[in-house]
Amino acid sequence: MKTIIFANGEIKDIQLLVGLVRESDFIIAADGGLNHIRKLKLVPDLLVGDLDSVDEKDLEWLEEKGVEIRKFSTHKDQTDLELAILEAVDLGASRLTIAGGLGGRIDQTLANINLLLIPELQNIDVRIDDGLEELFLISRHAFIHGAPGDIVSLLPLNRQATGIKTKGLEYKLNNETLYPERSRGISNVMKKAEAEVSLDSGVILCVHTRKSALKGNK
Repeated sequence: MKTIIFANGEIKDIQLLVGLVRESDFIIAADGGLNHIRKLKLVPDLLVGDLDSVDEKDLEWLEEKGVEIRKFSTHKDQTDLELAILEAVDLGASRLTIAGGLGGRIDQTLANINLLLIPELQNIDVRIDDGLEELFLISRHAFIHGAPGDIVSLLPLNRQATGIKTKGLEYKLNNETLYPERSRGISNVMKKAEAEVSLDSGVILCVHTRKSALKGNK
């Protein structure tokens, strides 16, 4: 099941998200992420969170639409997004897209990126995507689908990543090592519509910035 979670982060252009959502997707609102869903004129299947960013009118609208609401205490140990991710896993998500997970407070953004590392997501294709940028982890091998000129940054998380090989990128890596305290993996460029990355050890955060969307945000 493909699931999309709307978090409460800033989104530069809400229209960039239109192509990310399909009619068959299971849609989860992580608390204030409901605002993005409503701007897209969509109806979520589930609302999760402590509801501190959802007003009474929205709650009435959700009840009219028959949307399931799972309310948690404000005194909780997880963010609303983490709770939504765990709900998605329990519901059987095989592919997961997180929209609205970037922008706004830097602490929230960093925490959202680190959520990609939680063990429950190990066997799920999960990406943070706002239509302009998509972020996902590479632990062994991955393809990047985009367009010539798209920017690709490869950032090792927690420790060095070794044996990195790339295809379809302007600055090729051939059995090389990237270090988290060094910036070498920043701002590579796609030469074709598809690029490929593999590595022997470590975990890489891939940040893919779409050139076409970038032009529209200038």
